[in-house]
Amino acid sequence: MGCVLGTPARAGVQRRRRREQREVATGEVNNAVRVRDKERHLHTGDFPGTLPALERRKPILDPCAVTQQGWPSWLMAVAGEAIGDWTPRRANTFEKLAKIGQGTYSNVYKARDLVTGKIVALKKVRFDNLEPESVKFMAREILVLRRLDHPNVVKLEGLVTSRMSCSLYLVFEYMEHDLAGLAAGQGVKFTEPQVKCFMKQLLSGLEHCHSRGVLHRDIKGSNLLIDNEGILRIADFGLATFFDPKIKQAMTSRVVTLWYRPPELLLGATLYGVGIDLWSAGCILAELLSGKPIMPGRTEVLLFNLFTGSVL
Repeated sequence: MGCVLGTPARAGVQRRRRREQREVATGEVNNAVRVRDKERHLHTGDFPGTLPALERRKPILDPCAVTQQGWPSWLMAVAGEAIGDWTPRRANTFEKLAKIGQGTYSNVYKARDLVTGKIVALKKVRFDNLEPESVKFMAREILVLRRLDHPNVVKLEGLVTSRMSCSLYLVFEYMEHDLAGLAAGQGVKFTEPQVKCFMKQLLSGLEHCHSRGVLHRDIKGSNLLIDNEGILRIADFGLATFFDPKIKQAMTSRVVTLWYRPPELLLGATLYGVGIDLWSAGCILAELLSGKPIMPGRTEVLLFNLFTGSVL
């Protein structure tokens, strides 16, 4: 049952500095930096206990090669165990209705499934080239999503392949809103029962992720999708990783959007657990109650000063 919703060399250094300044100004981690970090840490043990066979397999160089089942060969090579019981859908069985989101390596569309008539969200993954590291973290997101099955976690419903464009679409249930968008509405103030309802669903979804050995690592309002019935689902597992609480293994600290990043990550911690997701959830709770972000620091230094009380 959901919540009742209301109304709805030098030049390179200079470029890097400008990029970092943009990150500071927006309070967001640049997507390209995230991607680079994810790819680098695939080699440094950032994702413990995952894809053990991945390192032993040679990358598939032909992005358009397909298996007998119709799957791209590169995808079967890295995520065959996750999609082996599925049949690939074709792009011409969906009608795109509108573009609703865009990232560094993906576009998201509202679409209609022409077979069932259902409205869905299609996440199109772009591959400029099939670099092994790029393929690995793409496969990891699919593996993470396939491990999860909970009413408060977005569900991967299928994969769409296109032989002509050599592209890949991830199919999700369409959700009309996200929590950040709802909270930003003019005159919107969530009631205490609504806040309790949203938080219960968020914590329930996180408990499921953690019990399945998954850290989300980017909990924020825009990644919490809500339908017209008030059902909340955790989405965007692009920074997610598998973990084992019994094994200590270093992971990157460059995760979690700045305003929702816990102190240990600001200090560069590489050994952490479910607490980083719970800190972000706590920030969401305070934000819903107060009506504004509680840690809107533009830099890591400013945020740390907020934690220590050096800045009022």
